[in-house]
Amino acid sequence: MIKSLFSLRRSAVMLSLGLALVSGSQIPSKVFSQTTARVEGKVIRPAASTNFYSLFLAEIINEGLKELGYQVETTQQLQVALAHAAVASNDVDFLTAHWENLNYPMIVSNGGEERLERIGVLVDNTVQGYLIDKVTAEAHNIENLEQLRDPKIARLFDADGNGKADLVGCNPGWGCAAVTEHHLEAYELTDTVQFVQGEYDALIADTITRLQQGEPILAYAYSPHWAGAFLQPDENVVWLEVPFTTLPEEQADASQVNTLVNGRNLGFAVDRIRVVANAEYLRNNPVARRWLELVSIPIEDVNAQQKRVHDGEKAPEDIRRHALEWIEANRQLFDSWLDQVRQVAG
Repeated sequence: MIKSLFSLRRSAVMLSLGLALVSGSQIPSKVFSQTTARVEGKVIRPAASTNFYSLFLAEIINEGLKELGYQVETTQQLQVALAHAAVASNDVDFLTAHWENLNYPMIVSNGGEERLERIGVLVDNTVQGYLIDKVTAEAHNIENLEQLRDPKIARLFDADGNGKADLVGCNPGWGCAAVTEHHLEAYELTDTVQFVQGEYDALIADTITRLQQGEPILAYAYSPHWAGAFLQPDENVVWLEVPFTTLPEEQADASQVNTLVNGRNLGFAVDRIRVVANAEYLRNNPVARRWLELVSIPIEDVNAQQKRVHDGEKAPEDIRRHALEWIEANRQLFDSWLDQVRQVAG
């Protein structure tokens, strides 16, 4: 269900309320001697995107690597395109922000899968699409993006007075921006819709404020993201369908991807966030490879962590604390992953 993808698991809610506390952020280490011997002295260099969800995922991964005996360097936060290039050029060893379909062109442009290997599934069933406020949707019977070809409909979402709908989108250079630009052309919307780009977190925060003030909104949204705590499909917003599936040619084969969510075509591939790692590093480090294959975080937990970021807990030490609290709340699962990795190491 779309709505459930923006909801919070009970354990995640407990985390957001601070009920699963890890005072002093110290978790007992359980490094087995044979694992330590296998990786002793080996350095691993993580990277995350500039989005806080990616850093949260990296901190969880890093903690496991430390317990396995790796020397983990400080996570570098880079724009996602630069981060892919850094993995390919061996400046970092892995990245926690690779969207399998959306970011595939970055694999191709950086030497292909011989240099950049995608492993594991960090977050499954990510959803993207275009949202409008429910009040305007119901008042004007708006269900499909193509209805914005009608200037009268488009002007409902005109925030700056130029006569066009203002579609709030993601940062220039992100894969979602390329899809939105493609959609506006393919669905013949460029005459009536203006693509508003910039720092996504700031833009979507302003969009939420306008929604709360009762103004019409039109925005690209994705999960996991803290905005999911405020933009509730079928409660205060609705997803718009697209007239047909089309994606940038270099990004994905539209005939091979699933863009349906609850039977509705949202126009973006239902995606997965995976680790992308330097292929040579993985060949030389089977212990790290196995760990990166195993770590997987429920999307509801990532949304809950993102909500805390939006509430002001966004310093690096906050993100690390969030990761440690998640580990503590899911210690049995975390330890089972470590045990599986130690079988490789042993």
